[in-house]
Amino acid sequence: MPHTNKTPDLKSLSVSPSHSADVILPRQPGKMALGRQPLIAIGSSTGGTEALRVLLTSLPADMPPIVITQHMPEMFTKSFAARLDSLCKLTVKEAEDGERLQAGTVYVAPGHSHLLVKSTNGIGYAASLHQGPPVNRHKPSVDVLFRSAANVAGKHCIGVILTGMGRDGAIGMLELKEAGALNIAQDEASCVVFGMPKEAIASGGVHEVLPLQGIASRLMALCANRQGAGG
Repeated sequence: MPHTNKTPDLKSLSVSPSHSADVILPRQPGKMALGRQPLIAIGSSTGGTEALRVLLTSLPADMPPIVITQHMPEMFTKSFAARLDSLCKLTVKEAEDGERLQAGTVYVAPGHSHLLVKSTNGIGYAASLHQGPPVNRHKPSVDVLFRSAANVAGKHCIGVILTGMGRDGAIGMLELKEAGALNIAQDEASCVVFGMPKEAIASGGVHEVLPLQGIASRLMALCANRQGAGG
């Protein structure tokens, strides 16, 4: 059999670039957050659908607005939100561009867009959907959600990173911490995949590492403390 020196097709070997959140929105360190309302921002990926069910069904209806980026194809996010809504005391819905974020409501990023938090003409926040390129090869991206929350909510935000593969959310969680937010990561024992929480912990952005079953009660206590302290 004749030997052939075939040159590999470089196109077939190429990998799409991994963008940072910079392609979607700039970081604004040191800028005073405009929002004054408490906010909870959650990121998750592999194993996250079940982790979110456990977490959200354990929360009462009187929570601050909750925004979630779960890595999920766009054909599933609406039905996922509807399923959670049927199980939770909280209202759960797929986020819509421009809608005001309400207490007692959970907003799930649609699979076709990045979910951002933006300020409103008052103390609260609104959802913003962005059609930009994937960040960390994900759309929606946790880093994008966390950066927007850091920019707008700052110390009024609680960040949570749950089970997932990769490192999406690690940089954003550090940015949240530097903006004054308090951050929680799911512990290794209760994760399906410890990648995302592990990377966030390694980045120095995490204040507390908790088992999945302990996160809801901690969020309730933190929100009660902040309300008692006047936000």
